[in-house]
Amino acid sequence: MDTVLRAEKVTKYFMEPEKFKVLDDISFSVERGQFLSIIGKSGCGKSTLLYILSTMDTDYEGKMEMNGKLLTGLTQNKLAAFRNEHIGFVFQFHFLLPEFTVLQNVMIPALKLGKYSKQEIEHRAMEKLKLLGMEEHAKKRSSKLSGGQQQRVAIARSLINDPTIIMGDEPTGNLDKKNSEVVFDILKGLSVEHKQTIITVTHDGEFAAKCDRIIEMSDGKIIKF
Repeated sequence: MDTVLRAEKVTKYFMEPEKFKVLDDISFSVERGQFLSIIGKSGCGKSTLLYILSTMDTDYEGKMEMNGKLLTGLTQNKLAAFRNEHIGFVFQFHFLLPEFTVLQNVMIPALKLGKYSKQEIEHRAMEKLKLLGMEEHAKKRSSKLSGGQQQRVAIARSLINDPTIIMGDEPTGNLDKKNSEVVFDILKGLSVEHKQTIITVTHDGEFAAKCDRIIEMSDGKIIKF
């Protein structure tokens, strides 16, 4: 199997209001194309873990590798560049820029990466929108879309740089049941057909149950995986 992420003995403390261990000796690895959900009650440490896995939080003990590269100890600038190229994000709230069109929103991470010409980025963005059945909305302002449509655009945006991993923080948390199922099916299709690795944190038991793998956390520890 092709391991794309490895966390080894990751431990994290919060210092306020007093020293508190929020993650305790977390070790696991993720294979390419795997669709993984991290579950557990509020306060169990799952969102904190996702922020460390996504390189947003660097204040931890232990080490983390992605694509065979050791990320622990890299400078913020190097991590930001790595993150933009290798990690796509889908959040509970889509964070689309309302004054921009759907197409412009999807293009943003690729323009930032600077790897392709603007023309090529536009072509790639349209391809991702087609993949998600949103190409006919490309010229609309994102503020004119429904919640479910906006989340599909956010997924297209997360795919624009062909990331190693898509990380989702409650990706269906703001959607009704029907749209939650649509978003799940899209993510599942990406993992099966395109070998896209996906890691999500979710409170949605039905969503997690349909994933390839579940990691359950309690009090900062992995209790099942």
